[in-house]
Amino acid sequence: MAVPKRKQSRSNTRARRSQWKAENIQLVKSVENGQTVYRLPHRANVVTDSAGTELFLEYKGRKVADV
Repeated sequence: MAVPKRKQSRSNTRARRSQWKAENIQLVKSVENGQTVYRLPHRANVVTDSAGTELFLEYKGRKVADV
């Protein structure tokens, strides 16, 4: 494992850490049953029936797994 040759000062440590920034979540907009739905991309979504019971997971229009 690499070991630093000298101790890093507090100001340098804090300056390095301050460069990290959180990113906004990228949502994908789709219309299902006349309602606009926002989803996370590349994630399986839960398919429900009219009563709200979860049936299975779907990804790219295909059944992936049972719930």
